[in-house]
Amino acid sequence: MFRSPFSPAHPREQHAGARLTIDLAALASNWRMLRDTAQTAQCAAVVKGDGYGIGLERAVDALWSAGCGTFFVALPEEGMRLREVLPGATVYVLNGLFRGAEADYCEAKLIPVLGSPGEVEDWSRHARAVERELPAAIHVDTGMNRLGMTLDEAQACAGVEMPPGVAPKLLISHLACGDSPDHPLNEQQLQRFSKARELFPEVPASLANSAGVLNGPAYHFDLVRPGIALYGGACRNGVENPMAPVATLEARVLQVREVAPGDTVGYGAAQTVHEPTRVAVVSVGYADGFLRAAGSADGAPGAYGWIAGHRLPFIGRVSMDLIALDVSAVPDRIMHRGAWIELLGRHVPLDEVAGAAGTIGYEYLTDLSRRYARRYVGLDLA
Repeated sequence: MFRSPFSPAHPREQHAGARLTIDLAALASNWRMLRDTAQTAQCAAVVKGDGYGIGLERAVDALWSAGCGTFFVALPEEGMRLREVLPGATVYVLNGLFRGAEADYCEAKLIPVLGSPGEVEDWSRHARAVERELPAAIHVDTGMNRLGMTLDEAQACAGVEMPPGVAPKLLISHLACGDSPDHPLNEQQLQRFSKARELFPEVPASLANSAGVLNGPAYHFDLVRPGIALYGGACRNGVENPMAPVATLEARVLQVREVAPGDTVGYGAAQTVHEPTRVAVVSVGYADGFLRAAGSADGAPGAYGWIAGHRLPFIGRVSMDLIALDVSAVPDRIMHRGAWIELLGRHVPLDEVAGAAGTIGYEYLTDLSRRYARRYVGLDLA
């Protein structure tokens, strides 16, 4: 199992411009909180996108230890990686059945989420070829208009008309507006999913993503499948985020410099300094996944960092490898070359950073760079 606190796939701290600390205990705690919220429904975990950027293998190891036995990935490649770590887990592939890869799904015991009649027929054809029933999830679109069968298509596949060899193990749909609990589409999708469930009365049902778990028991059905909330991200608008942060990003200070009034900082002279200002330049940029849009300009503040109780506004644009921050209020004994500034974590919430860049926490997490030194903490890694 994955016991070392350091990741060999990433540089050592002394060679890296920034360090990323992943709290696996927080990840496990977030899953247990969502499991308890779901009450009688089973609580799975979505670990696509390399475990939302924190490392798929580490994430599933921690979640399995916490009691999670069912996982959702997007791609068969992710599922095969997961299978190497957890031989006994149940693994669903949300992006469905990739034509030509049927034998690989079977070998790795991956369950495709079938979202079209063509996928159902392909899986049936492979089942007949290997002369055994093959498990599948059935995806019904209830209003997302992304993946999934229509209700009419699902009805044609239901009951005695299900092609031979396909054994439905789960019925799923996906909420389009779960992050806005009062949005009318939530209720519409709930009603449509209830109708879809009538077509498969013996098959366990799953509708709730992270937001759905927190939106109440009506959305829980038999299995919930949280994603972003596991990793500390906010999943509902306008309410306090109850999840513990999992990822903390700290950037190395390369230089502290004085900038005179009237001077500008960074590319494009985007921001002008109006009083004597101390600026710290740190070794992180958009090549590390820290989005350029998080930068600052005159009249348009960007993201911020934090150190020792001090909030540090960005000054100027985020460049490929560097960010400048206003550290005028920080004492010299704290702010110096070699200090570490938090850019993401307990004091700089993920969704505030993402909001400053005009995006969402999902994008920041899944873009976490391989240039960061990574350390895993919070569980027994001895």
